[in-house]
Amino acid sequence: MKNTLKFIIALVLFSFSVQLLAQSGPVKVEVVEKDGQFSLLRGGKPYYVKGVGGNTFMDKMVEVGANSLRTWGPEGAQEILDKAHKRGITVTLGLWVGQERQGFDYNDEWAVKGQLEYFREVVTKYKDHPALLMWGVGNEMDLFYSNLKVWDALGDIATMIKEVDPNHPIMTVTAGIDVAEIQLIKERAPDVDILGINVYGDIPRVPKFIDLFGWDGPYMVTEWGPTGTWEVFKTDWHAAVDETSTDKAQTYLTRFENYIAADKDNCVGSYVFLWGSKQETTSTWFSMFTPDGKETGAVQVMQYCFTGQWPANRCPEIQSFTVDGKVGYDNIYLKGGQNYKAEVKASDLDNDQLTYVWQMYKEPEETGTGGDFEADPVEIEGFIEGDAGPSVTIKAPKAKGGYRLFIFIYDGHDHVATANHPFYIK
Repeated sequence: MKNTLKFIIALVLFSFSVQLLAQSGPVKVEVVEKDGQFSLLRGGKPYYVKGVGGNTFMDKMVEVGANSLRTWGPEGAQEILDKAHKRGITVTLGLWVGQERQGFDYNDEWAVKGQLEYFREVVTKYKDHPALLMWGVGNEMDLFYSNLKVWDALGDIATMIKEVDPNHPIMTVTAGIDVAEIQLIKERAPDVDILGINVYGDIPRVPKFIDLFGWDGPYMVTEWGPTGTWEVFKTDWHAAVDETSTDKAQTYLTRFENYIAADKDNCVGSYVFLWGSKQETTSTWFSMFTPDGKETGAVQVMQYCFTGQWPANRCPEIQSFTVDGKVGYDNIYLKGGQNYKAEVKASDLDNDQLTYVWQMYKEPEETGTGGDFEADPVEIEGFIEGDAGPSVTIKAPKAKGGYRLFIFIYDGHDHVATANHPFYIK
């Protein structure tokens, strides 16, 4: 079955290559409105964005039915565009607009002008690539900012793009949705065609707020997925409590069906986050894959959302996970050097043999903001007493502080289920 699937993917990729490599120039993308409904036309044909945020595992994108990927900046753009084009995937190419919280000064006219001219070079270089779908100008420039001149800079960038590239729409991306910012974009950056919104736990409010706050054009949900680290329950020692990958998969499904696909009037698609893996509070919070490409239930949910079909072999599912009989919401306190029971209950729809891997890490003392880089936490070795399985005896670290226990459950078919609980050594 696995070899058959690879053969089918190879045929699909070959078909895309034959059709698309003949296209050597730009494919015109337009925003159109008809009877109060917005949509995209690409090459004159309707195009709904079934997108992923990230540029890894492109063959898997094809397999699950994704048609587009999003980058946050132009680094490596030529390779990304070329690889995507061979697979029939389009690219929203990001232009990383300087952020005040990261030290960019919008009162510095030379810095602002330099940024504009750099983007002019990028747009000129890639505007005719056939995989280009649109320009993603900025990402969350509104996060912890105060200088409203950022919107003037956005307006200048959008106007420049319109002059240099008449074939692709312009989207800007904000952190959530805010009535004042929508008015500022409309007033100071009228050449922006599409509003991109990064939103997680608040996604149910988006369709209503689009109308209420006065955005009268199309929008996309440019990052979405599980509830954010900043939105969840925190322990007494301020550790964010993560969900299991099984619970997250259900969250992805509910949010896509109820709040993205359901808005037929204004929403022209989305980019699910994160098509890859990264450390952000935990290594599993937003990661739809492990670093070596094992897929979680969220990947399989997106295949169902994009194609209407579930994959032939499904991920393991976690029913419960406890440490000393408790879960993260219980504020788990342990005594250093003592033994405790950790237990996970899991199942597999295909009755695959499951392998259990337990890992323990020191809780990071600092976490990033807005997706900023975070160093990998310190791993604790030799904490399991006996053999690894669904139920283990763990030895609590002796040093005082916060820690986190992870469980990874593999089915032998490149699928994984994950969970973790924070705990504290008094």
